[in-house]
Amino acid sequence: MSSLKTGNEAAIGEIYRRYWRKLLAIAFNHTKDKVAAEEIVQEVLIKLWDKRDQVKIDSLPNYLATATKFSVLTAIHRQKRRSDIALSVYGKTQHDFDDEKIYARFLQEYINGIVEKLPEKCRLVFKYSREEGRSIPQISVEMNIAEKTAEAHLTKALKVIRLSLRSIGMVYLVFLLNIIR
Repeated sequence: MSSLKTGNEAAIGEIYRRYWRKLLAIAFNHTKDKVAAEEIVQEVLIKLWDKRDQVKIDSLPNYLATATKFSVLTAIHRQKRRSDIALSVYGKTQHDFDDEKIYARFLQEYINGIVEKLPEKCRLVFKYSREEGRSIPQISVEMNIAEKTAEAHLTKALKVIRLSLRSIGMVYLVFLLNIIR
């Protein structure tokens, strides 16, 4: 400790060598995240070095263990605060958005594959309705077919999509409703 207080860099190296694994185990036990635990231990040792001339340490192992536990609690509190802020600002965490984007894209690609297998007129009616936002009367004029025929083609397309999704166990009805409405 006297070498550390005088600014001897070899002293902090020796402390690191002796206590790194024990401190990492303490931090990991609380965080369950190796990267976060490593960062916490590094912060503890950096603070020890920065405040070497200000702290009075009776037992270095006890001091380091206590400092590590305190830093873990601080890190957990900081992360919870960030999550709370993100939740209040965005309504969801970024991770939730990423998962939803992946599921939505998968579902859209799957539906596109189903649509491509539909008979030509049925596929055209579906695309005009769902991709271009046209109404049944507009579709019937565009394709030169009766409105009832356009409705029948759209109904058939939606039924094929629903049955196909049901057969693979898709339960993402929220996405389905948003995509095929």
